[in-house]
Amino acid sequence: MAITLTVSTPLKVVIFMAFFVMTIPVIRPSQPYPEVPRVNIRCNETQFRPGSEQLRMEFSSSVVENEYIVTFKGYYTSQARRRFLTAALTDSGVISWAIVPRSNPAHDYPSDFELIKLSDRDRYGFDALSSHPVVKGVTPHKRVTRSLKLVREETSFDQATEKAEKSEPCSKGAKHACETSKTSSRKTQQDQKGVKDGEASDKSWKEPGRHRNRNLLRAVPRQIVNALQAEILWNMGFTGAGVKVAIFDTGLSEDHSHFKKGQIKDRTNWTNEKTLDDGLGHGTFVAGVIASHRECLGFAPNAEIYVFRVFTNNQVSYTSWFLDAFNYAILKKINVLNLSIGGPDFMDHPFVDKVWELTANKVIMVSAIGNDGPLYGTLNNPADQMDVIGVGGINFENQIARFSSRGMTTWELPSGYGRVKPDIVTYGSAVKGSALKGGCRSLSGTSVASPVVAGAVTLLYSAVLHRGNVINPASMKQALMASARRLQDVNMFEQGHGKLDLVKAYQVLRSYKPQASLSPSYIDLTECPYMWPYCSQPIYYGGMPVLVNVTILNGMGVSGKIVEKPIWEPYTPQFGSYVDVAFSYSHTLWPWSGYIAVAISVTKSAASWEGVAQGQVIITVESPPEESEENPRVSVVKLPIRVKIIPTPPRSKRVLWDQYHNLRYPPGYFPRDNLRMKNDPLDWNGDHIHTNFKDMYHHLRNNGFYVEVLGSPFTCFDASQYGTLLVVDAEEEYFPEEITKLKRDIDQGLSLIVFADWYNVSVMKKVKFYDENTRQWWMPDTGGANIPATNDLLAPLGMAFSDQVYEGDFVLGDHDMYYASGTSISKFPEEGIVIAQTLKDQGNEVLKGETLSVENVPTLGLYQTRTKPTGGRVALYGDSNCLDNSHLQKGILCQQEATCIATPRSLKATWAASRPAPSLPALILYGHSRTPLTLLPLAICTSHRSFYLLAWSHQFP
Repeated sequence: MAITLTVSTPLKVVIFMAFFVMTIPVIRPSQPYPEVPRVNIRCNETQFRPGSEQLRMEFSSSVVENEYIVTFKGYYTSQARRRFLTAALTDSGVISWAIVPRSNPAHDYPSDFELIKLSDRDRYGFDALSSHPVVKGVTPHKRVTRSLKLVREETSFDQATEKAEKSEPCSKGAKHACETSKTSSRKTQQDQKGVKDGEASDKSWKEPGRHRNRNLLRAVPRQIVNALQAEILWNMGFTGAGVKVAIFDTGLSEDHSHFKKGQIKDRTNWTNEKTLDDGLGHGTFVAGVIASHRECLGFAPNAEIYVFRVFTNNQVSYTSWFLDAFNYAILKKINVLNLSIGGPDFMDHPFVDKVWELTANKVIMVSAIGNDGPLYGTLNNPADQMDVIGVGGINFENQIARFSSRGMTTWELPSGYGRVKPDIVTYGSAVKGSALKGGCRSLSGTSVASPVVAGAVTLLYSAVLHRGNVINPASMKQALMASARRLQDVNMFEQGHGKLDLVKAYQVLRSYKPQASLSPSYIDLTECPYMWPYCSQPIYYGGMPVLVNVTILNGMGVSGKIVEKPIWEPYTPQFGSYVDVAFSYSHTLWPWSGYIAVAISVTKSAASWEGVAQGQVIITVESPPEESEENPRVSVVKLPIRVKIIPTPPRSKRVLWDQYHNLRYPPGYFPRDNLRMKNDPLDWNGDHIHTNFKDMYHHLRNNGFYVEVLGSPFTCFDASQYGTLLVVDAEEEYFPEEITKLKRDIDQGLSLIVFADWYNVSVMKKVKFYDENTRQWWMPDTGGANIPATNDLLAPLGMAFSDQVYEGDFVLGDHDMYYASGTSISKFPEEGIVIAQTLKDQGNEVLKGETLSVENVPTLGLYQTRTKPTGGRVALYGDSNCLDNSHLQKGILCQQEATCIATPRSLKATWAASRPAPSLPALILYGHSRTPLTLLPLAICTSHRSFYLLAWSHQFP
């Protein structure tokens, strides 16, 4: 039987409650985005001044039972739409159906969708509608519930600064770790480590230290318009006049004192309430930031305001309300539209398609990027779309606000890599705006930063009205990005192109010529921290291609194309011939945008070479001629590329992260990995080594390991090149060929580490929830991980996880650990080592409400394969929450040492110097047979409630 080592400690229950931040669901488009492709320690935090309030928006989304949105391929009258529906459903024998009435200002106009109810939920009716020749698609109707919470910050700015100054500085030579603890609407923290500009050694990459001295703090400006120098454009006679700006929010009072008489041109109500006024104050604040003319001034005091009330006083909305309101905005020829809402659901086809249609009609949409920071990969839709200006938040010290969501986009996962977002950042902390009953108030959040940009865009638009068709969603976005001021020590997934510069943006627009541009405008894998994570690891021959997803903005027209193929031009004197570049790109650029995914790899001739190589990609974009023009518009853009190349590292230093089997986006109800997160039940964010597992990536790199990402099945990589395959929280199933190949790869020296999570059918049924809005039960599609699929993968190895669910605290060596809704090991080879703990049966607690302590729960399994002398090693652990930034509950320690070693004496562990790995001490665990098992630590250790990952090299020198 397997050797079992038991560590028993008192149990502590740690309940972690997080906010469920969702929003209007939006589906991935029929033409998907690409299929490919600082980091300094930040001791300073975003502080709030006394009296300011942080605006936390919490969204939940649900499907309305039996209701469907039927979208058509064109705009039709209500009578024509009814005829189409009747014909489709009657021919299929569906009798019980009805059109849901929509009483709003768009009722009398042709529409491209209808809302129907199939009371019997007849599948034949759904299929009949989907196959009708004029029907574009059929999707469930969704309801959005928003909760606005104002959280007053009690600590003053000066007190917080004084406290930071007294804390341990994050200096390069510091002996102690610098603990950072950041709070947001999600209980997360951020551990950022970086490299010196251009430095990336084969041993590790270090961060430059930053010693914090007393700084001259900037006073909060009385007017947000002064902070961005709006008065310069006002003095030139530009005040927003002639520009129609739409505010999609909670409404606005017609006689609010902050707005000029006659300035509010139209107020429309799209909800089921009989009022046009704002009962919450959010819509009033947003409108004030954009166009107030007194007290707390807005950017465009003479703009024409169009108020769209799309949320009730109970903060409820529906997708159909937005679709009708968007259609009406197109009809009214709106110029600028502010949408201070957003969420992770980009899989609602009607919503995404309608946003595209809006921008195609020259509506410049500005949207908040989200308040889910500092966790990466938490961008909100529609701000994450290429044709929308996505806005992040900073404070008045030009620091990224801790609440501001970070990139990358997750549309492209698992096969590709996300795009750069946000596009720009601006002030979103302690901003003053109009209060509901008059006077001013201060709010914080990206929903505050969004109207700051929307107001600035409205002002800019009025300054270049004479330029006519030159101004469009792409050209405005190009001007904002080209003029933005880059923030120091901040990467591109935090700041995009930088901080909004209103005056410089005006100068760019004034002389703008229609053209195409790229975001990012260059690729430099040596530039840290801005180009993180690309700059954090050099490239080498035999490695997985580095995928960079570049957005193409086309200011020449709403549609365009890439002429022929992009061309890679290596710079011969700069060793460009050592670089291979491949492309995947949009064949059609619409609306105003597209992508080019660049895959960068190293040629065989540079297998032993070290240095910097350079070249450029040339892209030719063409758009149809405008008005009196005869020839197509053409723009040639160049994408410089600079990379650091090193000799191919040894196999023992190379780790392959399995991205292919991680959750890309939940098509249904996928529960959280941690069952204690009852207020945040859905797992909306896809897993990635550069998003919610970013800290683990940093630790691996700091200890000299090279981490590559596998975005394809196991059959597509050469296992002889890698020491370890890392499988974490996998949800997808495995092909039989993958299972067979992995067993063969392990026999030939590949090591495997698997982190699992809970899976129990009874618990899944228990954690289903009844939605009062839709009057239906939501059943999980799987547990925290897909254990049946993982067990299929492990079956040839004689290993398996159980269907039990455990939770609890324990101590492993000198480290406090927390097992958060993990599973146990149910089957393991007799020659292996199994480490057991005393834990709580969380499954029993969920099912019966009883607290039951269980001894000898197998949590960690270690095994040296014996099929061949060169066989690899396998490590299993039943919980991945310890590695996930979105679930960690304590601040991570910034490790200053090269390695972080646990010495679990209770595991009969002893140190030995025999056969040490390069630059790392060896940890020996002796089982009952006294046969040494040599382990290499990968330094995944934190100070509280997290796991210390142990892995093995395939061989030692």
